[in-house]
Order: sequence, then C-alpha cells, then structure tokens
Amino acid sequence: MADTPSGTDTGNARPAAKRRVGRPRKDESKPATPKSASPRAAPNGRSGAGRKSEPAETARTGGAKAATSPSSRKTRAPREAAASRTRAKGERSERPVRGRRRAATTGAAQEGRTPVVLAIDVGGSHIKAMVSTVVGEKRRIETGKHMSAERMVAAIRELTADWEYDAVSVGYPGAVADNAPALEPHNLAPGWKGFDFSEAFGKPTRVVNDAMMQAIGSYQGGRMLFLGLGTGLGSAMIVENVCVPMELAHLPYKRRKTFEDFVGERGRKLRGTKKWRKSVARVVERLSLALEPHEIVLGGGNVKKLKAMPPLCRAGENENAFLGGFRVWTDESLKL
Repeated sequence: MADTPSGTDTGNARPAAKRRVGRPRKDESKPATPKSASPRAAPNGRSGAGRKSEPAETARTGGAKAATSPSSRKTRAPREAAASRTRAKGERSERPVRGRRRAATTGAAQEGRTPVVLAIDVGGSHIKAMVSTVVGEKRRIETGKHMSAERMVAAIRELTADWEYDAVSVGYPGAVADNAPALEPHNLAPGWKGFDFSEAFGKPTRVVNDAMMQAIGSYQGGRMLFLGLGTGLGSAMIVENVCVPMELAHLPYKRRKTFEDFVGERGRKLRGTKKWRKSVARVVERLSLALEPHEIVLGGGNVKKLKAMPPLCRAGENENAFLGGFRVWTDESLKL
C-alpha cells in the first residue's frame, strides 16, 4: 500500500494529529525518571540520574543519602575500629564522669589508700581547719570584713604548711553552685563568688554550703533535716544519701518576717531567750510537718541555749562539720 501524505485526511492520520496538537500528557512532557535513581539501588550510593539529582534524592530520603555516602562510611570506620580495640583490651569506653571529686579520689586510689582531706569551716568571725589524719586538732584564724577568698586561702596554706593532704573541702556560709560560692557573703570581704578554690589551693577542692557540710557529718540514714541555729538559720536535708541543699532562712514566716528573723541570733537578742526558745519549737514543728523528716538535727552555736530538744530533734556536734568535710571525699554512697 502506498504511503499517504501527511496532509491527507485519512482515518489513520486524524488521531495522530489530535495527539500532537492537543494537551500533552504528563508522561510525555518530560522523560521518566528511572526507578534505579533510588540511592539504595544505585551502586556506591549515587543516583542513577547523575549528580544533578542528588539534592532531590536527599530531600526525599531525609538525609539518608548523606548517612550512607562513602565519605561518611570512611569517617565512621576508624571510630568503630578504635571502639572495637578498646573493648578488646577490656578498657572503659564510656565518657569520664565530670567534676573534681572523681579526679581527686583517683590519685589516692592509685596508691591504694583513702585520700587525706583538709576540711575548712568558714565563719563570720573565725575560719577553722582540720585534717582527716589528725582528728581533734583544730586550727583557726580570725576573720572579718577584710577577709576575701584569696586572703583566706593564703592564710590557711600558711596555717597548715606542715599538714599533708590530697583534697580540700570548704564549708561556705551561703549558696553554692557549680562547686563555687554563688553569692558574696554578708560578713566577709567581696571576692568569693565564683572563686576557683582548686586552682588557689593547688588541690582538688569541693565547696559545699556550711550547713550541708555539718549535715553530712551528722547523717545516720533515712530522711534527716538539719537546722543550724547561729548568727542566722542554716538548713540542709539528706534523703536516702541524696544531699538536698535548702535555703529556708529567708522564707516568710509570720508578721512579714522570715524564719531567720525569729530563730536567728538577732531575733534572740531582740525578743529574749525565753521567747526565742518558743519560736525554735514552733519553727521546728512547722518544718517537720512540711518536710516529714525521720529526724531533725539542731546544730550551730546557739543550740546550747535550748533547755530541751523539740520532738524528733537531737543536738549536733560542731565537730560534725569537719567529719562532713571528710565524708564529702571518702563516702561514695553520698550523692552531692
């Protein structure tokens, strides 16, 4: 049969002409993307459509392409090999625990002995020091408005020059954060906030609130609340070996005054010792109902002015502050 010219109106040519002038189909407007363009099916992690299709494939796979690229595998391989060698040698592969406490105990542990600790109790009128190898021998220096943290370290180092120790504990009369005083003290010179005691002493140093240090030295188990009756009101709590810092002194109590206004030294002098004793009993009762401790330890210089202990209470010894400073480093059951 002879060929028909393209312009001839035949039955076979009409449908073809309509397809050419009509709206192009979706699959005819652009070349189809081969199924092999998937990064998983393509060799070496490359798209079958070439380099230009890589951004689109990465967007659809949510970054799977980058995770399986040759460069990623090359980077990961040495790390996996190193981890395998570490496990084969029996070494610990975990990241070391942060903090200065671990670093200090490691040195003594390598020598197979308990670390020797210098405990320092910072007060408004005196700063006292004791070393764990000579329990009972306290040394102290006078302090006051002139005493900065730097001067204190220099004075203590001179005072204890004949003592050997591995680590230091500092009981600070104020809030503590990140192993340093968080606020400047009321009765001492500025320069305490954020001070690096570890660098100043040249020894690993742990800084805790002074009430917490005495609480640690007094702790016998369970839920214990410590209240320090001195110039102000110190407070700390230990719950099943977990140390919980507390700042109860400046919470509102009554008559727009705080707990410290009633049971601190200033309140005792203003209202008299008899009324002060009643205030101590009421404050202890209120805090006991709120915190539900198993026992309450009353410490500080004014505890001896009480005629009798309130319910659930026992008197704490001042020496417990130093025992607490030692336990900060030697008692691994404590969680600070």
